[in-house]
Amino acid sequence: MVKKKILILSANPTDTTRLHLSQEVREIQTGLQRAIKRERFEIITEWAVQVEDLQHALLDHSPQIVHFSGHGSENDGLALENNSGELQYVSTQPLVKLFEFFKDKIECVLLNACYSESQAQAIYQNINCVIGMRTAIGDCSAIKFAVGFYDALGAGRSYQEAFNFGLTNLSFSNISESLIPQILIRNDSKYPSEKAFSSQELEKDIEQYLTSHLSKRYKLLEKVCGSIKALVYKARDNYL
Repeated sequence: MVKKKILILSANPTDTTRLHLSQEVREIQTGLQRAIKRERFEIITEWAVQVEDLQHALLDHSPQIVHFSGHGSENDGLALENNSGELQYVSTQPLVKLFEFFKDKIECVLLNACYSESQAQAIYQNINCVIGMRTAIGDCSAIKFAVGFYDALGAGRSYQEAFNFGLTNLSFSNISESLIPQILIRNDSKYPSEKAFSSQELEKDIEQYLTSHLSKRYKLLEKVCGSIKALVYKARDNYL
């Protein structure tokens, strides 16, 4: 089976507010591990991401879903780390150019960071589904949204449906912040978490189909033979 790769990029520079990034990743992983369609997804994590790491990670892993966890700024971009672990922003235009190179591979980008809507709108030029945050969002709320989103993907829902589930999961704990996540999407029907058949699964489905239909035909044939047999016995008895 061809799995969808979820690349989670996390950054929390030492000179910024501490975030529960490991908790977010752990809860996403736990949710997908118990999902009914968990075999469709593979999670890849990159920590303490620096600017140059972005291109390397996308090239190395070729993900279908890219998830960023960290801080964001409407004007400055996404907060990554420098060689000392301190804040270094990556601005919007380099992000747009980078994702343009992967527009035929990446299906969805989720920027789980404050004030990331402007970056989401720019990335949407090349990626068919992008999610960003309209304003600041609390750490716990960001986690709640992400968990709801990936729980729904793990159940085979489309990106739009997964977004809606994320909002619902967020609203259970914080209704006011459920208006913060924003989605930009086109051709949603083209990018659901569609089933990818392996040859073994296809053979199994064909076998089940044939068994079911042959069984019905066999029973019908058996019934017809039984009727013919009864007529033969009756004719024989009348003759005798």
